[in-house]
Amino acid sequence: MTNISDHQPGQEGSTPMKTKATQSPYDYYQLFQQLEEHGKNIYGPRFWLDDVDRPVVVKLLAYFLQDEAIAAAEGIDLHKGILLTGKIGCGKTSLMTLMRALASESYRPHMVSCRQISFEFSKIGYDVISRYSTNAFFPYTNVPRVHCFDDLGVAQTVNYWGNNCNVMGEILLSRYDLFISNKMLTHITTNLNSQELEEVYGNRLRSRMRAMFNLLSFDTISKDKR
Repeated sequence: MTNISDHQPGQEGSTPMKTKATQSPYDYYQLFQQLEEHGKNIYGPRFWLDDVDRPVVVKLLAYFLQDEAIAAAEGIDLHKGILLTGKIGCGKTSLMTLMRALASESYRPHMVSCRQISFEFSKIGYDVISRYSTNAFFPYTNVPRVHCFDDLGVAQTVNYWGNNCNVMGEILLSRYDLFISNKMLTHITTNLNSQELEEVYGNRLRSRMRAMFNLLSFDTISKDKR
């Protein structure tokens, strides 16, 4: 058992990571080092975990490791998904991708871009909605697949044979019903804030999103890492 408040990840001279004094079976200092190394292997030597982003990373680590003690201390509900918001280039997609390696198979999210889903809808139509909702289960089981929809809000209304559809809005409404009935988990990354999401997807979906997600936000001073 380690106390994560005892560790201060980061380079020499960096700001110590401030966390609540909570016992955990994981060594978060070591996890940060491993995560950064894994990031360098995937994204190149320029990848790094910025000090200002560490509060978000702690929450993500606790969530995907299902670390109940740290999750509770950080206000994370392990029965909900993650809605990760932040400005363009802050590292939302890369962090969610790295977290996949930490998650057990049933919690490991399938990453798919909202732009890709829009392209799929324009080609094959409404079957795309069921592909990512009512048919999103492991084969021959009632175990739902976890999906992470990347860059929500980029693609909004899509046309298929003269019919306009807010594809992601419909998918998320369907997955909300499955969240209630089958505990289907959904993750999202987006550049939009809550008000902008409501403008795009309406108040009905926004109210359901409160039930579906833990809201994690990058600090406004988070650096552009592109």
